[in-house]
Amino acid sequence: MEVSPVPADRTGLAISFPPLHKPRMTDTILYDYWRSSASYRVRIVLNLKGISHQLRSVNLLEGEQRDVAYQAINPQGRVPTLSIDGQEITQSLAIIDYLDATRPDPAMLPAEPADRAQTLAQALIVATDIHPINNISVGNYLKSEFGADGKAVVTWMQHWMTTGFAALEQLAPADGLFGGEQPNLADVCLIPQMYNARRFDTDLTAFPKLERIDAACNQISAFQNAHPEAAKSAA
Repeated sequence: MEVSPVPADRTGLAISFPPLHKPRMTDTILYDYWRSSASYRVRIVLNLKGISHQLRSVNLLEGEQRDVAYQAINPQGRVPTLSIDGQEITQSLAIIDYLDATRPDPAMLPAEPADRAQTLAQALIVATDIHPINNISVGNYLKSEFGADGKAVVTWMQHWMTTGFAALEQLAPADGLFGGEQPNLADVCLIPQMYNARRFDTDLTAFPKLERIDAACNQISAFQNAHPEAAKSAA
């Protein structure tokens, strides 16, 4: 079933450093980078929940995340950061948890404890086992400290994506999405990682259920409008 988000204010204004404008209490601003998987997750959930927001680009390749003004709101110097309800929240799953608690429709996690635990476990395969060791900082460290070249870094990334996907494929439903008829947190985490897998030419033929879920989610406007190419166009 397609969920149409409330149109977001996607001005995509780049952050001006310094000073960093303090958002008004009524502003909802997502500081993100268009290719960031974690930011992609949050864009999807904002759209699914119909939360009007602005995008502010933090260019990771140009090092904007290390600027003092940005680190004042995100000391870790990573994306995403969501400015909402007068506060700044970091870490994609913490942001999504806050949105689920304050704007619960549609819910990203089931209410029943056992089902909730299963959905969290599926989502965390991507969010904690695959994604963290495949991000740009890890790749750069492999190059600088261990002499890995670009091909070796891609091989590293493909290995960990394939390993995680193999487990997730076993847990995926035979039909429908991880969330059934509506996407849930596992779907939200999967789709950005599938985008990354294709970006780095990962062989996905062993994961037909994940490919089916990916294709189905990408027919939903909330996912389409959160896609990296859409975010890049807005920036």
